[in-house]
Amino acid sequence: MIAYAAAVLLSLVSGQAQPSQDGPIATANRAESGESERTREALAYARDLPPGAPREDYPLVAWCEALVSGHVAAGESLSNPDELDREIMRLGRLEAADFRAALTAAETRATPAQKTAAAAAAAEARAKWAPVLANEDEAARSQVFGLFYGLPGRCEHAARRVRGNVTTPPATLSDVGLDETGAPST
Repeated sequence: MIAYAAAVLLSLVSGQAQPSQDGPIATANRAESGESERTREALAYARDLPPGAPREDYPLVAWCEALVSGHVAAGESLSNPDELDREIMRLGRLEAADFRAALTAAETRATPAQKTAAAAAAAEARAKWAPVLANEDEAARSQVFGLFYGLPGRCEHAARRVRGNVTTPPATLSDVGLDETGAPST
């Protein structure tokens, strides 16, 4: 019995098994490969951005941060958020903090034009949330909070590139062996 308990404890500590839990379960035992990240980045940059989204990385990160922060603010305006709402807000705060950290890391490298574009993009994104947050109808705010589907995939890659001062162009689909649909090239 003690040997069994020790084996279970050892497997938990070594990461080979995880206790029963609600939510995501980690199945990978190492970080994402550089090639996998490059492929995801190529896919993200190949997709169109929503109308009004900045095309350059630095202002895009500011735009993404403002959208996520607005979504969190909409959730925080609810008087009785459920557990899922609270988890979505927690994750949103983490994502917004990551975007802010990327902007802070790049602030000394950003040109005045980039900073101006970022401020304008963030203001435009915040303006989208203003009518929602001003709405006194909590049911309407709750509905909008529930309908926010998330950000373009390019946001996370732009933040990584801005944070790391990556100045080379992102890989294209053909660079990573994919066709224009994202399927492997033949």
